[in-house]
Amino acid sequence: MTQTTAQSKSSRRNGLIAAIGLGIAVGMVGMAYASVPLYRLFCQVTGYGGTTQRAQTAGIQVLDQTIKVRFDANTAGVNWDFKPNQRQVELKIGETMQVGYTAHNNSSQTITGTATFNVTPQSAGAYFNKIECFCFTEQTLVPGETADMPIVFFIDPDIMNSEELKDIDTLTLSYTFFPVDEPKPVAQSNIGADVTRTIQ
Repeated sequence: MTQTTAQSKSSRRNGLIAAIGLGIAVGMVGMAYASVPLYRLFCQVTGYGGTTQRAQTAGIQVLDQTIKVRFDANTAGVNWDFKPNQRQVELKIGETMQVGYTAHNNSSQTITGTATFNVTPQSAGAYFNKIECFCFTEQTLVPGETADMPIVFFIDPDIMNSEELKDIDTLTLSYTFFPVDEPKPVAQSNIGADVTRTIQ
């Protein structure tokens, strides 16, 4: 084997190793960016971490058994008063119920917020189905604005088939509002704009 042939093979091998290394690096960066939405999707599908489910229509079956749902409200970095309109409801399992929260912007700036949510006990998230919720979209409040924020939900009757949850009598639905972006000064806010809330 000549020195030129050996150098050529070595050069090709080094190029292949470099290409594989680059491919692995690019793949790792891609997975890092994909991990958050993939984790979110996993939580939505499984109810992991108390993540609730999103339903298109109301449940079909309604059981005689009832369950209580408590409501909790928190804010983190938004100057809003945010609270449930009622602290607790009792409903039949499978029954569709509408409740609401109220948010008031105490600041002199327009603020857009997004709500995170979970259910406790966490394993009940897989059975808590929302048909409508203010948490499906970002919410913008101009200075001094108060908004009603409805939720339409039902508890899947399959919860009765869960050994862990079949005897549970109370669930807690908790929301926390976080700012989406930096608040705008009043002079830049569109105070005259239509502030009707659309629930998707």
